Amino acid sequence: NCSMVLKTLHFITRPLSHEEGNFSLAYIITIHKELEMFVKLLRAIYMPQNIYCVHIDEKSPKDYKAAVQNIVDCFENIFISSKRENVVYAGFSRLQADINCMRDLVHSKIQWNYVINLCGQDYPIKTNKDIIQYIKSKWNDIIQYIKSKWNGKNMTPGVVQPLHMKHRTQVSYREYVHSGMSYVYPTKNIKAKPPYNLTLYFGSAYYILTKEFVEFTLTDARAKDLLEWSRDTYSPDEHYWVTLNRLHG
Repeated sequence: NCSMVLKTLHFITRPLSHEEGNFSLAYIITIHKELEMFVKLLRAIYMPQNIYCVHIDEKSPKDYKAAVQNIVDCFENIFISSKRENVVYAGFSRLQADINCMRDLVHSKIQWNYVINLCGQDYPIKTNKDIIQYIKSKWNDIIQYIKSKWNGKNMTPGVVQPLHMKHRTQVSYREYVHSGMSYVYPTKNIKAKPPYNLTLYFGSAYYILTKEFVEFTLTDARAKDLLEWSRDTYSPDEHYWVTLNRLHG
């Protein structure tokens, strides 16, 4: 019963300020367990002016998927990603899950400004308004002096690939997928260098990205080629976004 869900869980039903109502965020949430934790996270970040894509690990139990679907069905601005992956920690499937949501989000009727990715065990320590004001203030001075074609800046910091992380891209990795245990393992196959002789950067798999940058990653030939090259690397989500950000920046 959706009215019971809204009332019992105390979801916010209207923008809490004019500023928030005019600045929509998109969220990508990848989950696979702990329904109660997911609900707590969703309650904490939910705003009716935002849009939320939830990616459920295809390996998750049927009753878990059904429970999440029942909650999502109560909201017009929350949806399950149209394509689901068997997610393996440190595997390409984790990166693909985000991209699946991005492909759905760019077609959303809600005109969002930035996308933020989270996992089901995350929890915010800032309010929606705090996050918006941080995004605006973070790049306010830069935007005043530099007219960026991206209408803002991404938050995906990183450094040139450290020596102790060279192994992640020197040989091919494969995913072993099983409902009980899944993992990534190295092969003896040596990988070719990155396309376009790109310099790889490494950083966090978590980010705040502009909508324009998301559209760039989904359409640019260099982004597509780097994605394909990254398919058999270790934890590609820790180099893909950071490297692309340096590519266009």
